[in-house]
Amino acid sequence: MNNDRTVSRAVEAIQIPYGTKVTIPEGAKVVITQRLGGSFTVMGDFGLARIDGAEADAIGEEKSAGLAAAAPAAEGSAPDPDLVWTKLRAVYDPEIPVNIVDLGLVYAMDIKPAEGGHRVDVQMTLTAPGCGMGPAIAADAKSKILQVPGVVDAEVALVWEPAWNQGMISEEGKMILGLV
Repeated sequence: MNNDRTVSRAVEAIQIPYGTKVTIPEGAKVVITQRLGGSFTVMGDFGLARIDGAEADAIGEEKSAGLAAAAPAAEGSAPDPDLVWTKLRAVYDPEIPVNIVDLGLVYAMDIKPAEGGHRVDVQMTLTAPGCGMGPAIAADAKSKILQVPGVVDAEVALVWEPAWNQGMISEEGKMILGLV
């Protein structure tokens, strides 16, 4: 598949690894380097940037709002924890082709009753404390959690204890990264 693209309209993106918003101008030449979790990592004269799936048409890809929500939860029932984990597995660091769960970045997930439904609290870390993409990754995780039926609120907190290390990567993640 040809990954070379010309941007068809100006599109907002998040510059990697700084996490700052940038506008990629119409006519810019980019190369798609990663298509995971409903977003795209592209490389151009500006360096690397992440484009949300809702803006994919600007690079000639199919628009998406991320992963579709599942069937509604029964009234008053708690969200399915497995579905929350599935949604978290659709969140990627734009520089690494392994989801945040298999990278070992998610330390805790808790579902609590809240007004009108349930709240999901997640504690996660990053591979490096200075990563500027942290807020963008956390926001992506929150938006995907909010797609789970019965979830009315979510909080994704970045924590630094314990410090992340490669030993936290799942076997599947290690295989993808060629570490086994």
